[in-house]
This record gives sequence, structure tokens and C-alpha cells, in this order.
Amino acid sequence: MTALTGIVAAMPAIDAPAKARTRQLAIDALRGLVMVFMLVDHVRETFFLYRQVTDPMDALTIAPILFFTRMSSQLCAPVFIALTGLSAYLYGQSHTQKETSLFLLKRGAFLIFLELTFVGFAWSAQFPPHTFWLQVIWCIGWCMIALAGLLYLPHFAQIAVGAIIVAGHNLLDGIVLTPESPFFAIWAILHQRAVIDLGGGMIAKTTYPILPWIGVILLGYAAGPWFARGSDAALRTKRLLILGGTLLVAFLILRWINVYGDKPWVYTGDTLRTVMSFISATKYPPSLMFLLPTLGLGALLVVLFEKTEHSRAISWLAILGGAPMFFYLLHLYVLKALYLIAFQIWGANHETYFGFDTVPALWLCAALLIVPLYIPSRWFAELKQRRKDIWWLRYL
Repeated sequence: MTALTGIVAAMPAIDAPAKARTRQLAIDALRGLVMVFMLVDHVRETFFLYRQVTDPMDALTIAPILFFTRMSSQLCAPVFIALTGLSAYLYGQSHTQKETSLFLLKRGAFLIFLELTFVGFAWSAQFPPHTFWLQVIWCIGWCMIALAGLLYLPHFAQIAVGAIIVAGHNLLDGIVLTPESPFFAIWAILHQRAVIDLGGGMIAKTTYPILPWIGVILLGYAAGPWFARGSDAALRTKRLLILGGTLLVAFLILRWINVYGDKPWVYTGDTLRTVMSFISATKYPPSLMFLLPTLGLGALLVVLFEKTEHSRAISWLAILGGAPMFFYLLHLYVLKALYLIAFQIWGANHETYFGFDTVPALWLCAALLIVPLYIPSRWFAELKQRRKDIWWLRYL
């Protein structure tokens, strides 16, 4: 991570003017793109329950078409959480450090509340649920709360702490606690994917252990000066290209060495299966081999989106990225409603589930949902821009 630290450490050198609209449009468009990938993956989660995939995906058994469908969504959480950190920095440009920290605390707590209530209900249709799934919104909430304190660190310390967490947390993989340990629940939330018994027949599953993601949001915040008011757009492009390329090359080298950062990949004798094994990485919690290529690709996509800001696709994606939480809640409830309606009409056609028979049907379903989801998302994004006086809109 020496190259990464050196690149990011140079960030304060900003002097030439840049177009704020281009900068923000690219950020929103990238956020919108990952929302589309997320939609495809959640259609899979809804209508392919009978064909669940492992983490990391088993390249030896999973159908390639399902493998790469799932792989497309791997970009979502790393990019979204890094952009959350970046957005916090940009928010801080027009607010004091204390105001920014307080906003992160309040919004983080609000997201945790959403995960335990509205988001959880959208997945289970049960209240109170038997199982609390502590997933990505819960994770983002805690990351924001952590960032509320970490933003007081000096800039270089933010880079160093973020890089150490991202690059070094796999050293902790060998620490596995049992429910008998007094630190089990805390460690399960931080780094060990596990089941916590809450009593009364209820459990919590720590799907998204938060420690590595704290490193990601902190690095996103530390990248803020590249996007600050008055920053040099050409210099930002150069640095993003170097950063993205460095992370991708680092992934290829470290993954080829096959000794650190994730479970080993295997040579199968079949080129496609070997490639699948090579790129399949652990997401829960995200390994170094998961974060290097996804964050690297995210940096390169920002450059691409800034260069193509006038295209209709970028403007369309930016609308979705301008109201991410609204879109997130809306699509979950739409998918749950569609599943329940389909189940009532056709019943279980795959064991105890209703589901599509083919992967292309998932893609078609996601494509058909885009416009119905886009229209209310555009309305809400425009409302947020128009009604700055409505304080609670900032939390969505």
C-alpha cells in the first residue's frame, strides 16, 4: 500500500479551477450506476432464492452466467461507501468540522434505525422479525458514526489508518470467537460474520462486519481534496488514473502470489473456471482482494463519467444517484410486493420458493423495473434540490 499512501498524500496540492457541476455529476452518476447493479442483484436475491451463491462464489460449481451476474454487483458496496466518505468531505466544505461530525452522527444513527425497521421489514415482511439481518445500511450507518470521530485526525493520519485497515484486516481472519466469549457480539459486528442470539427466539446475523468498511469510508473522505472547490480537474483525472491503475495492478500481483488477502484461488485446468476462481473474492467481510479491484475500477469510472458528462446516460444515472436512499427503499418494497403477488398467483415452482427459471429472466425483470423506479426517484431527487429548507430530506 506504499504507492497508495504516496498518491493520496499528495492530495492537498490543488490550485486551478474546476467545474463543480462536472465533479458532482460524475459522483452522482457513479452512485447511480451501482444502484442499477444493485437492482439486478436484488432481483436475483428475490427470484433466485432457490439458487443461492456462496461467499466467495464457488467457481468450481456455479454456472458462469450466474457467477458473472453476481460479480457485477461486487462494485456496489465498496464504491457506495467510498463515495459516502467523499460526500462527507464535500459536505464539510460548507459546514464546520463540528457540524459535519454531528451530521454524520445523526445520519448514521438514522440509517441504523432504518435497517432495523423499514429495510428489515422489506426483506422479511415480518414485524417484529425473528431475524435481524445487519446488512449494508446498518454498516454504512456505523461507518458514518466512526467517520464522525475519525475526521478529526490529521489528513495523513486518515490516509494511514484507512490504508492499514483495508490492507491489514485480513491478518485478523484467524481470530474466531465463540458465543461463550464476552467479546463475541462485538467481534461479530466488527469482523466475524456470525449469528448473535438476542433472546426471546430472536437472532441477529452480522452479514456486513463493519471494520474493513470503516477503512473504505475513511479513504473516501481522505480523497476529498481532489474534488474540493477550486481543485484542478486535470490533476484530479491524472491522480485517479494512477490510483485506479495502481489498485488493479496490485490486485493482479497479490492475487497471483496467492498467499495473502483472501482464500487461495485454484488452477482448475479449465481457463474460464480458473479465471472465475482468480477473481472470486470474499465480501463478508470484504477482503483485500475484494477491495483492490472494486475501488480501483471505481476510481477509473469517475474519470470516465467526468469525460462523458454531457451524455444522456450520465444525466440519467445521476438522477438515480441523487436520491440513493429513496431508490433503495422503493426498490426493496416493489420487489417484495412483486414476489408476494407472484407467489399468490403461481405458488412455489422451485421447492418452497417462486422463482425464475433462467438468469436472463432476472436481467429482463430488472430492465422492466428501471423506468417505474426511475420516475419517482427523479421526482424525489428534484424535491431534494428544490426544497433545501426541509431538513429531513438530507437524511434520504
